[in-house]
Amino acid sequence: MQRIAKNEADFLRKHAPGPFKLALPSPVNFAVIFWRQGVSDRAYETPSEFLSDAAHILASEARALAGEGTPYLQLDAPLYTHWADGSLKAKYGKLGFEMDRFLDDAVAAENAVLDAAAPAVTGVHLCRGNSMGRWLAEGGYEPIAEQLFNELRCDRLLLEYDSPRAGDFAPLRHVPKGKTVVLGLITTKHGALESRDEIMRQIDKAAHYLPLEQLALSPQCGFASSGRGNPLTEEQQWRKLELVTAVARKVWNGA
Repeated sequence: MQRIAKNEADFLRKHAPGPFKLALPSPVNFAVIFWRQGVSDRAYETPSEFLSDAAHILASEARALAGEGTPYLQLDAPLYTHWADGSLKAKYGKLGFEMDRFLDDAVAAENAVLDAAAPAVTGVHLCRGNSMGRWLAEGGYEPIAEQLFNELRCDRLLLEYDSPRAGDFAPLRHVPKGKTVVLGLITTKHGALESRDEIMRQIDKAAHYLPLEQLALSPQCGFASSGRGNPLTEEQQWRKLELVTAVARKVWNGA
């Protein structure tokens, strides 16, 4: 079977000056986006069967990457936020998904990949769309937080928090000890630079629900979810990364 991310891992291992991260797609993405009644059920009777095969393939890749020394593996799982959006849940229901029942299978599949990634550090990234600066889902994490935050066997949860459609920080109360939440407070959807003071105020709000030592900071998503990119320049990207560094040093190192 052809490898998924070996070329990228080999390149980073050779050229990265320090630890690096590789991202793999969540198996949930494939099952929700591609399984369709009347088409997919010719090969897979249910979405869960499709999901299981996708998880097996991705777990094999995660195991290989970890065995080759990849230090950090992230699963990109934007579809989980669709459970928190009533309109999208209704849409998927019409396509044959029993979304609430399917969530248990989704978490089990995710964990199969995460478990295979040991001993690498693992993260799961949740967002609400990013390609070309657009968004897809809205709604806070509360409907999914207790199950996902507790049952996903990852070290880090990377959560979008760059706009009001992500809701407030109250769902962070469900995060167990030992798991880090990376707050995606810096947007990648446009080039306007956030206020340093406002980002620090948001971190302070989050710390009311989760200790500061379990929090971290990052951009809310990648600067380009596809080859078409996002509406910001390379220079604006660097300014946002510098902002992340400056705020992190102030909040966590007192610098």
